[in-house]
Amino acid sequence: MVKDFYIKNMVCDRCIKVLKNEIEAQEITLKAIELGRIQLEIQTDNEIDALKVILESNGFELIDSTEDKITEQVKVQLIKILDSLPLELEEKLSTYLSKNMGQDYSKISKVFSFTEGITIEKYFIKLKIEKVKELIQAQENNFTEIGQLLDYSHINHLSRQFKTETGLSLTQYRLQHKNFRNPLDQIV
Repeated sequence: MVKDFYIKNMVCDRCIKVLKNEIEAQEITLKAIELGRIQLEIQTDNEIDALKVILESNGFELIDSTEDKITEQVKVQLIKILDSLPLELEEKLSTYLSKNMGQDYSKISKVFSFTEGITIEKYFIKLKIEKVKELIQAQENNFTEIGQLLDYSHINHLSRQFKTETGLSLTQYRLQHKNFRNPLDQIV
């Protein structure tokens, strides 16, 4: 029987690779895999137990509740938005999420805020700041270019948000030469 499993903390291509390799090593038939979701052909309950062990040993969790599925889908959608730069959202974030998730934004927003204790917009700002840190460490763009890549209207807006979130100015962060980035699965 083909079954979908929703996975918490699956935030990057490396997560997909790790789970794909581990599932195939257990000789479980993998039908599809993407951020936050795995589709398997399950023959026995032992395969589900093996999947749970694989997930737990790699820092992932099986999602059971509808609320947690919605929350994880929001996170995956936001991470996907930031995967390709320059950031070019042609519509409001609320419209984008509603369209891509096939649900009313007010429901998505309420569920996300309830389960995470933070609004979607604030969570997205935190993700953008982590992307800024990544770009600063790559040393390929200046601050103005980074702001443009992430669709900030002005460098001052980026600077204020960065200082609010990190307690450091962009320059202070760059001069520290340390990796103070937060893992995407631990942002809240």
